[in-house]
Amino acid sequence: MNWKVLRTEEDYQVAITRTLNIFHAADGTPEAEELALLLLLVKDYEDKHIRLPDLDIIEVIKLKMTERGIKAKDLEQVIGSKGHVSSVLSGRRELTLKMAQRLRQYFQLPAEMFLKAS
Repeated sequence: MNWKVLRTEEDYQVAITRTLNIFHAADGTPEAEELALLLLLVKDYEDKHIRLPDLDIIEVIKLKMTERGIKAKDLEQVIGSKGHVSSVLSGRRELTLKMAQRLRQYFQLPAEMFLKAS
């Protein structure tokens, strides 16, 4: 198929289906070349048309705590006192830069997650 810029949801879905069908194409094959082109086209379409919701970093931290079986008291070494941990997790207190750096490292999260869009 001769691929062109993806302009509609239908074009996008066809490209995604084809991408999945040839995803494990061997290097140097025509399918590998097609896959490389499709990945560019799909990324371009997604960048223009798909917006992921902004994540609340406190909700992400709570989810990570649940995944790891971590209690609020376990974050005292990362955030500070019991009161600080409680205030941050309840949203009564903003994260400081130092807290964000420590939490990012502790949970191995991308730094971008701590930035809020204006």
